[in-house]
Parts: sequence; structure tokens; C-alpha cells
Amino acid sequence: MRALVSGAVAGALAASTLRLLRHRPPGGATTWDRTNHAGRTVTLLEGPAYAVGAAGASALLGAGPGPVVAAAASAGLGALDDLAGDSDSKGLKGHLGALARGQVTTGAVKILGLGVTGLVSAALIDRAGVSDGAWVTDRAHAGGGSRPRGIPGAIDTLVGGAVIAGTANLLNLLDLRPGRALKATILLGALTATSPGSAAAAGAATGAAIGLLRPDLAGEAMLGDTGANSAGALLGAALVQRAGRRGRLVALAALTALTLASERVSFTRVIESTPGLRELDALGRR
Repeated sequence: MRALVSGAVAGALAASTLRLLRHRPPGGATTWDRTNHAGRTVTLLEGPAYAVGAAGASALLGAGPGPVVAAAASAGLGALDDLAGDSDSKGLKGHLGALARGQVTTGAVKILGLGVTGLVSAALIDRAGVSDGAWVTDRAHAGGGSRPRGIPGAIDTLVGGAVIAGTANLLNLLDLRPGRALKATILLGALTATSPGSAAAAGAATGAAIGLLRPDLAGEAMLGDTGANSAGALLGAALVQRAGRRGRLVALAALTALTLASERVSFTRVIESTPGLRELDALGRR
């Protein structure tokens, strides 16, 4: 129920914010206009609208400071890349390579900023988990009683921070075709919302995505780095809220594998050549 309410609030906030921003775009419409893969002009205002809906609903529905910080700060870092970035360096390897040569790109600033954001968000989540007893006692195990889980340590928080940053980066890698990143957000959010501790954050991530799906699929708007980073970080924060050390390590291993694969393999090519994924990716798209 909490996830549904959070999703409804997030969807309404995101959709209404996009309408308002398109009516009066900050800095003018051309500041946010970009050309998509099909050569059409789309607006990046969907990104700020997503962040407002997701972070706003997370705050209103009591998701905790960790998810709110993750969604809002990641959106700010993404906006830096959207509005001031250049295309000379691409991907994790490109930005880190440029940094090694002494060139500070907006992408490198974003990568480092996402790491800090993830760490701060995970620390806030772990502190809240200790205070409400979520880490001390796990009542969901097979025996139906209680068993101690211990107190989160530095390793747990470090891994959690890496999961949040990694998920923010992964969603950004998927924002290459209309609806793709939002569909991934909806699917991952629905899976993550099944735990009471993560319901509000995951519901907000999912609801904001649903609220913006129509203009995204129509090729009128796109998340950009602002929205994709915000969505991914919020999903990562929800995952950290519900997972202990083992779950976080498994998630980090999967994120690391996918990120390394993205440097060598085109996700679009894989999706378009895989039955099932291909149809899901194209569903609802013009």
C-alpha cells in the first residue's frame, strides 16, 4: 500500500512538473532541446521533472533522508553533464582516461560526485536502519522468529554506496531509446518495492517513471543524465534499504559486470537481437 501511494504521488508530481517546465522552460526551450537517435528534437526537461517527482514523493512518504539525497544529488550531477558537458570523452573509460591525462571533464566530476553521493546516502540509510532496528533484527527468515543480523560496518556502507552509484550509472547507459530507461526503472522498482523498508523509495522511483512514460515513448522528451542518474540512484538506495551485506555484494558484482560489458558491447545491439527483450523494448514506442 505504501509503495502504491508513493508511486501515485510521484507520478502526479513528475507529470505536472513536466507540463509546468515545458510551459516556462528555465533558460528557454533551446537550452533543453537535444537531437535523439532518430534525428528528432526532444526536450531534456523530463529529467528535472522526474527528479522532482521521485525525490518529492520520497520525502513526503517518509522514505528517509538517504533515498532523497540519492535522487536529488544525482539529478544535480546529471544536470551538470546535460547542460555543460561535452562529447569529447564518452563512457567510464573515456572520462577516467581524460582525468588521468589531467583533463577534468564534467563526466569525471559526475562520476566522482556519484561516488560521494552514494556513500553519503548509504551512510544515512544504514544509520536509519540501526535506529529503527532493521539491521538489528530480521523477522523475515524461515523460522518466523528473530535472528540477529548485527550492526552495519564500514564495509557494508562502502558496498552500499557503490551500489547506489553503480545503479545511477547503469540507468544512464540505458537511456538511448525512447522508454527504455523508464521501463527498466518500472521493472526494477516493482521488484524492489516488495520490502516494507524500501517500499516508499521504490514506489517513488516507479511512479515517477510511469508518470513520464507517455511523452518519453512518443519521442517528445527524454530523461537525459539528470533523470536517468536520479532514477538509478533512487533504485540503488531502495535496494540498499532492503539488502544486507550479501545482497549488496551480489548487486555490486552484477553492476560491475554490466558496466564493464558496456565498454565493449552495445546494449542496444544486444537488446535488438534478443527475442523478448526486443519486443519489450519496442512496446509502446512510435
